[in-house]
Amino acid sequence: METTTSVRDQILDHAVTQIMLRGYNGFSYRDLSTLVGVKTSSIHYYFPSKDDLILEAVNVYSSDVLGALNAIDESLPADAKLARYTKLFGRTLGDGHQICLCGMLAADIESLPDNIRQAVQAFFKANEKWLTRVLAQGAKEGTLAVNGKPENAARALFASYQGSVLASRLFHTKARLEDVEASVKIAR
Repeated sequence: METTTSVRDQILDHAVTQIMLRGYNGFSYRDLSTLVGVKTSSIHYYFPSKDDLILEAVNVYSSDVLGALNAIDESLPADAKLARYTKLFGRTLGDGHQICLCGMLAADIESLPDNIRQAVQAFFKANEKWLTRVLAQGAKEGTLAVNGKPENAARALFASYQGSVLASRLFHTKARLEDVEASVKIAR
């Protein structure tokens, strides 16, 4: 059975992609109207301002990513969980031209209103919290190398993942992501 995507969802999907490719200031409603095949007034109907659209894009993206994290089997060893996490970042890269939506928006943080800034910060904190649990588990199991407190290591690791997608985009290789994962895995 074929399902049709609503105009609102098409606008949102294209906005997510445009943010991941170009950032907050790198696209307009005119760009979206061309991609979706509607007038800009139709976009304003669903999202009165660009900030409304960006906030909804962050919320949808965050929900999808955090849903994928929560779907990772809790019974797995920590190194296997981290490998799945790395694959999630790899999917974000797609064909190698886009980066994490919230990572891209973090680069534009001075242009963002407070509600979007807070949503981006919440995304970072949720990832860091998940990584903290995985790193603590890995340290206990002896599968992951954790220097210092798991919370601090998680922040550094998440920053490494965010940086690796930038470098992966720059050099057109996902090997940078694999390097981050390998930096904390203990060889067996």
